[in-house]
Amino acid sequence: MTASLGNAARPFSPAALTDLVPAGTRLLALGEPTHGAEEFLDLRNELLRHLVTAHGYRSIAVESDCQAALTLDAYAGGAGGSAGSDGSDGSDGELDTVVRAGFSHGFGAYAGNRELVRWVREFNAGVAAGERVRIYGADGPLEYTGAAAPGPALLRLRAFLAARLPSELLPTEAELLRLHGPGARWTEPAAALDPARSVGRTEDAGRLRLLADELGTLLAAHRPQFQHEEDALWRAELDARTAAGLLRYHAATADPGPGRFDSLMRQRDLMIADNLEAILRREARRGPILAFAHNRHLQREAGRLTLAGRRLHWWSAGSLLASRLPDGYAFLATTFGTRLPDDHPAPDTLEGLLSTLPGPRTVLDPARLAAVVKEWGWVKERVPADHTYFGLDPAELERVDGVLFVREIARQQGLFGGTAD
Repeated sequence: MTASLGNAARPFSPAALTDLVPAGTRLLALGEPTHGAEEFLDLRNELLRHLVTAHGYRSIAVESDCQAALTLDAYAGGAGGSAGSDGSDGSDGELDTVVRAGFSHGFGAYAGNRELVRWVREFNAGVAAGERVRIYGADGPLEYTGAAAPGPALLRLRAFLAARLPSELLPTEAELLRLHGPGARWTEPAAALDPARSVGRTEDAGRLRLLADELGTLLAAHRPQFQHEEDALWRAELDARTAAGLLRYHAATADPGPGRFDSLMRQRDLMIADNLEAILRREARRGPILAFAHNRHLQREAGRLTLAGRRLHWWSAGSLLASRLPDGYAFLATTFGTRLPDDHPAPDTLEGLLSTLPGPRTVLDPARLAAVVKEWGWVKERVPADHTYFGLDPAELERVDGVLFVREIARQQGLFGGTAD
């Protein structure tokens, strides 16, 4: 270990991380290099507790279905009333049920996510309503096999407007149902790989997309009329974003062209960015927010991924947010050395270099680390052993506000670890 590398490093503590966060940050993004590693969920939870108790943060947004996460927030006491005011007893069994329903992508199976919800509920039970921590989902209702049907969000949006505006301004519920048809035709798993199996570019889908735009425009145009119904308006705007985003995503799914997967990645990150920006507006009077998602979603540079031999390129949610919030967005990237038992970084990679540092968890000043990398000139980006993670790009360190290195992580199970459950 050289002295210059040591000068860039500090043992991990939440305070060591927040010392690197620029003043005026409104959206603090914490990335992870892989999903399902409990080590990064634990770090997130430690950081959130510190941000809440020492820095006035009152919300966290996670990479999970924005609609399903409403269940998490209600259980945790962030959606009105004290924790448990819905008559629930907060038992372990109920917590397990809520977490599995409230997280998408199978993330409800992880102990760190269960602990997040448990701690937020416990914290909220002891504070005034305005000080409660809210839990949000930043992702769209998307899974690896496809996207949800847009109908439920669209019908809820119409019902909200129908209760408050003249009926002649709105399409009928019957028309929306007719154009939408059975939900199963939108969620057809085969459409993920075969655009011909998607209904996203049918005549009915095109008409539905136009009506969704009209409903969203009505909501925006009449917003002053609804602004005193804060919670109901928040849900209506969430439904408007969700319906529009899903219809765009399904249209991209039906695209037979060579840029299909680039478009799908672009649409997803746009949904994440729009959701996070909306959360930021809602939380503006209560403090900054912590966002937690994959490094690839939150990084300031464009996203890139090789899929089936094709190099994909799209603007990440982080790059979109950094352009919208030039002085309010900060990004903390995480990475790891060894994934047990035998996935070790090569010595000439950034992770190999960081593995020479003492201690299990290290916080690094990215400017100093970038200077070391530039001076040495031989540090490369890590080539993953499989599809389940990405290394940090040494060339992009100057776009990061802080780096957190974990020496060892356990191999995850299932999809994200490449092994069977």
